[in-house]
Amino acid sequence: MKLVFAGTPEVAVPALDALIASERHEVAAVVTRPDAPAGRGRRLVACPVAERAEEAGIEVLKPRRPRDEDFLARLREIAPDCCPVVAYGALLPKAALDVPARGWVNLHFSLLPAWRGAAPVQHAVMAGDEVTGASTFLIEEGLDSGPVYGVLTEEVRPTDTSGDLLTRLAFAGAGLLAATMDGIEDGTLHAVPQPAEGVTLAPKITVEDAQVRWSQPALRVDRVVRGCTPAPGAWTVFRGERLKLVQAAPVPDRTDLAPGELSAGKNNVYVGTGSHAVELLWVQPQGKKPMRAADWARGVRIAPGEPLGA
Repeated sequence: MKLVFAGTPEVAVPALDALIASERHEVAAVVTRPDAPAGRGRRLVACPVAERAEEAGIEVLKPRRPRDEDFLARLREIAPDCCPVVAYGALLPKAALDVPARGWVNLHFSLLPAWRGAAPVQHAVMAGDEVTGASTFLIEEGLDSGPVYGVLTEEVRPTDTSGDLLTRLAFAGAGLLAATMDGIEDGTLHAVPQPAEGVTLAPKITVEDAQVRWSQPALRVDRVVRGCTPAPGAWTVFRGERLKLVQAAPVPDRTDLAPGELSAGKNNVYVGTGSHAVELLWVQPQGKKPMRAADWARGVRIAPGEPLGA
């Protein structure tokens, strides 16, 4: 089939690579978000998918909005059979959805209908899911509600950050998306409507969502830290400034600390929660690089009983 691939961040690159490598399909063009300012100079930088497509000599389309008539006209000229999508980052209007004969097929990183929305992996980690996965589905005008072509499952490991889990799903999902394109082309794969039961939503995680509440149990604190790593980054407040929590671990046998109370030794930093303590392993003070929590504690000279949190 002739394909137009839509995607933007690094997580979409494995799927693009899998389709480029396919002997059955031609990636005729790639659709990404416009270049965005990055770095200290805030110069415009192409997204990872655009960079990979340019390396492969594939035409790159960067519409400001997918409903722009110039973009729609070019899409009609290309006349793709199908448009696979991974983390494109913009809503597709009906005028775009109607162009490919076999529709737009999204690779979504959850077991639909669970975790529909922008941040399925983060929500799965923060909710304590033991198993998640990826789904390919036909895009409709609703939010991730279209019929499903295929799924794969992936265990959520006890120490997984959302970044760890998303990386594994990106590579496994690339194979699922390529297989979905094969099945659509040869007519052996048919989309099945999602069940009405089990729908959960996964909106974008905000900076406010990522603030650690030390009155909550250690299990919840651990999930927030892992679910918000690498982005937007779990955080707390220390001496009036934001402190990012890069890595932490529950310590079930330490129950002597009040919520938010710090205890710093030579090589360890503990903080109390609503249940037992957690150990801070890596932190990032405001304006600085990540560092070991013990090194940070020595530098700031934590007083006995000094708290974290607003």
